Amino acid sequence: MSKGKNFLEASKKVDKLALYSVDEAMKLLEDTHFAKFDASVDVAIKLGIDPRQANQQMRTALNLPHGTGKDMKVLVFAKDDKASEAKSAGADYAGLEELIEKITKENWLGFDVAIATPDVMSEVGKLGKFLGPRGLMPSPKVGTVTVDVEKAVKESKAGRIEIKNDKGGVVHAPIGKISFGAQKIKENFLSFMDNLTKMKPASSKGAFLRKVSVSTTMGPGINIDTLDLREELKNFDIAA
Repeated sequence: MSKGKNFLEASKKVDKLALYSVDEAMKLLEDTHFAKFDASVDVAIKLGIDPRQANQQMRTALNLPHGTGKDMKVLVFAKDDKASEAKSAGADYAGLEELIEKITKENWLGFDVAIATPDVMSEVGKLGKFLGPRGLMPSPKVGTVTVDVEKAVKESKAGRIEIKNDKGGVVHAPIGKISFGAQKIKENFLSFMDNLTKMKPASSKGAFLRKVSVSTTMGPGINIDTLDLREELKNFDIAA
């Protein structure tokens, strides 16, 4: 019950019908945060795409300037030297047969990112019913099927995030922790949005960014003015 009261109190600080500037939204994230833990900051974007069309599917991955703040558990499907390379790079789990067996027999999914070398994908592909529903299947599109496992592991551990739309044409992603402070969260947010807007499919008609909102874990959604966002992106240095 107290959690509900806290949410209601936080919600009073946000006008659901208002569109806030990026800076106003960043401040409101801090003002509406009430969890007793270091809450995640999430973004949700309704896109002007037809998710039924293959050429309008959004899928890629990127690294945020300040990471996500989450301790990412990374698993690598690889053999011999590549498995050793993965472990040296910081992978939490690396191998092949024993990991496949653990997943299939125990339904074990104790990791956040799965990476694979191309030569083992025929075997990893058999895990589709386990990894697919959780979005964990390695894919060349997001750089998780690669021979450069060292780079992939280090990027994943640093907080590499995946951009993927759902059936409703909405993209959800974590963009940091509330403890980052407004400026770092803003830089992560703008970096994410900069990458996303550059991915607009040529066949997508009309406004691409239909609705953009940010929130903290357990906190209310804060709608962002897309006109202000576009102005911010014009002056944003992605290398910031």
